Amino acid sequence: MNSRHADDQRETSHGADAPPFREPWEAQAFALAVTLRERGVFSATEWVAALGDEIKRAQAEGDPDTGETYYRHWLAALERLVAAKGVADPQMLERTRQAWRHACERTPHGTPIELTPHDYAE
Repeated sequence: MNSRHADDQRETSHGADAPPFREPWEAQAFALAVTLRERGVFSATEWVAALGDEIKRAQAEGDPDTGETYYRHWLAALERLVAAKGVADPQMLERTRQAWRHACERTPHGTPIELTPHDYAE
């Protein structure tokens, strides 16, 4: 039985028994993209074009396209689309990325990472 969602068209070299996501954030990025598309923030055609463009860009920059970076492409395409649609501006996305980076740096290994207002401090 194939349990892949119709939006996930990647082929993996890890076989049919491999988990669909390597990390929790991949599942979250997947769910967010699917939900935004289902709610009409962008169309399936726009999503396919954005994801395809992102994968082509990454390959042109040397991505070996072995599957490990697939959801990084999802995230980059998603960020680009929500910025283009006015859902989030690029500065806010970068600020949030930096906040997560700061939170990761201050969080001991094995402890859940939580954002605090301090993580957003300039």
